[in-house]
Amino acid sequence: MGILLDPLADKMLIASAYITLVQFNPSLVPAWIAVIVIGREFLVSGLRGIASSEGFTIEASELGKFKMVVQIVSVVAVILDHRWKEWPLFNGYFFPVHWIAWTAIGFMVCLSLISAVDYFAAFWSKIDRQVVRNRRRAFVLSRRKRNIVPTS
Repeated sequence: MGILLDPLADKMLIASAYITLVQFNPSLVPAWIAVIVIGREFLVSGLRGIASSEGFTIEASELGKFKMVVQIVSVVAVILDHRWKEWPLFNGYFFPVHWIAWTAIGFMVCLSLISAVDYFAAFWSKIDRQVVRNRRRAFVLSRRKRNIVPTS
């Protein structure tokens, strides 16, 4: 149950965060980015639902977990960027909050798309294996029926 509910909670958290960020800091998070992120999250949820109905699960991949970390970093960076574009450190050096937020958003979008392709590939490979297994079973059953010869 946790395998299904934990990713769902993560998706709801990320969806609400990006919907809010579109209004909060539209210069860094335009609506199309939120659509890509939220669309990807719900497509992967749909794949998991279909896989579950077929009798197997698609667990979170390492790439998907890394994408979640990058999403959280990008959300925090965009929130910080709303107030501070850079933080003064020492001796005239600055911590480039805006640059980090911009980079994190771009990296997160790329990682989201790559991760979505990875989940689709995992889903199709499991579906293909199941179809091949079902064909073999049907073939074996049909061969057994043919070998039965009625005796008189």
